[in-house]
Amino acid sequence: MDVKRIKQILSSPADIDVVYNGAEVWIDKLNEDGRTATVHLRGPLEERTIVEISELEER
Repeated sequence: MDVKRIKQILSSPADIDVVYNGAEVWIDKLNEDGRTATVHLRGPLEERTIVEISELEER
């Protein structure tokens, strides 16, 4: 995924499916470096993780 699409997803009111390593995640924010994003798993656990945006996939 690229920076432009991350920004679109973050500003969209729609529920857009994003996957990281086979798990559905919410994107919390695009980090200042422009290469990583902070995400958390969908569901009861809200542990946040920083991941490379190139590893995020839209379904």
